Amino acid sequence: MHGLARLSVSILVAAASGAATADVAKGKSVYEKTCAVCHGSGLAGAPKIGDAAAWAPRIKNGNAALYASALNGKPPAMPKKGGALDTPDADVKSAVDYMVASVQAKPDAKKDARKEDKKPDDKTAKPERPAESAPAAKAGEPSVVSVAPTAALAAVATPVAATTSVPAQTPAAAADINAFNRLLKPVGRRNLPPAEDGIHDPANDGTIALQAPLAAYGNLPKSNAGNRIDWVQSIATKKITPRWDRNDLKAEPVVMDLNIVREVKGSMPDVVYPHKQHTEWLDCSNCHPAIFVPQKGANQISMAAILLGQKCGVCHGKVAFPVSECRNCHSKKKDLAVQKTAEAK
Repeated sequence: MHGLARLSVSILVAAASGAATADVAKGKSVYEKTCAVCHGSGLAGAPKIGDAAAWAPRIKNGNAALYASALNGKPPAMPKKGGALDTPDADVKSAVDYMVASVQAKPDAKKDARKEDKKPDDKTAKPERPAESAPAAKAGEPSVVSVAPTAALAAVATPVAATTSVPAQTPAAAADINAFNRLLKPVGRRNLPPAEDGIHDPANDGTIALQAPLAAYGNLPKSNAGNRIDWVQSIATKKITPRWDRNDLKAEPVVMDLNIVREVKGSMPDVVYPHKQHTEWLDCSNCHPAIFVPQKGANQISMAAILLGQKCGVCHGKVAFPVSECRNCHSKKKDLAVQKTAEAK
């Protein structure tokens, strides 16, 4: 009977050990896929993995508080589940545990250190080199991530994903040379009344009751692109105040002030993607992970893909400024002298 009891205890201990190992593996996997984008380098004020000083004030509030921040998001830069909303809650918690474990010393660490001190001197042993940490960003400087170009940038578009599929063109639409981009319209066809825009049902009484865009946009800042309204400036000047939550009028957006710089070949300026202007009125879940995988080097973007309605083209050219406005994205000028010198080498 005692032998059976010991066997049962052994099985339980082994099962618990196996579960713990699985949790660590899952936490590491989720961290590398989602969390490392910010927590790997400390971008946007995220506590860097392994940085005990950065984690200390957060850990003192307990794991429950850390779990809540990870699951629900925390302004100004932490989105819900790091933007990967399809991640199970248990996996998110495992990632939190994995990062916390990186700054917590093992209980026997000091004991092991004392044992090492008692070992006889080994004249052949060489002192370990301290780990080199990445240079910290200077105070006041905007966070920037540079993404090196890949060969795929010059390639044609990748197949359209099911979540961003483009509807087939009708013969009537194909007859219009600008049909691929509905914001490229003649002046007289822009911002039509709802009953004439081809979107609303002109026979519905509710359509007639809708305010015409030209009347609604009258006091908004003007632009030379798309529907001729500068929406970024409209938010900056509080001309419009998008509601962040349908039910909670006091809900605040999670605004992430982080620029992603994507280098492009040739003399064309590099692309700058500003998270701030997008997250001021869009939740991270609008883009991640269905359109853009929140992982460095995981997204292949090309103009061909954008024109086919993929990646940036999911919005731009449909509900955001069209691709005719090249300089809105290609906004970081290159130092051509430095570039030529590098190419010569």
